[in-house]
Amino acid sequence: MTPVRPAIEIRPATVEDAARIADVWLSSWRATFDFEPAHPDEDVRRWVREELLVEAEDWVATDPSNGDSVIALLGLSDTMVEQLYVRPDRIGRGVGRALLELAKRRRPDGLDLYCFAANDRARRFYERNGFEAVAFGDGSGNEERQPDVLYRWRPS
Repeated sequence: MTPVRPAIEIRPATVEDAARIADVWLSSWRATFDFEPAHPDEDVRRWVREELLVEAEDWVATDPSNGDSVIALLGLSDTMVEQLYVRPDRIGRGVGRALLELAKRRRPDGLDLYCFAANDRARRFYERNGFEAVAFGDGSGNEERQPDVLYRWRPS
């Protein structure tokens, strides 16, 4: 018997989602990396509230069975997946894939994204979903100073 996956809803993010988005971002970061974000939690919360939700096209995945809780974030610019974070307890349940499929529909000519080189799980996820590693950085191009990988997806 195939396990039933809880339904999710994907919708544009709103300013009212800012605190829940920051919670997802921070919890995902801490569950994934053994290094701290470049900025303290309150700065991350301010950035989500005052910049992220103003400067990018942002989407959230929510769980309507749990009070419409935000469980993931997708941030898009013209050519980049700027953010893709899934709440740690929802990883591996198709939420990230659903958001990535939305990104591909919204940017049918192609997308790039950066991923920390140490994030093996995310790298496998992107590669399974058609992204190809095209450049490797030494960390000098990001605030955390961590080696990264530029991924590219182009439609076939």
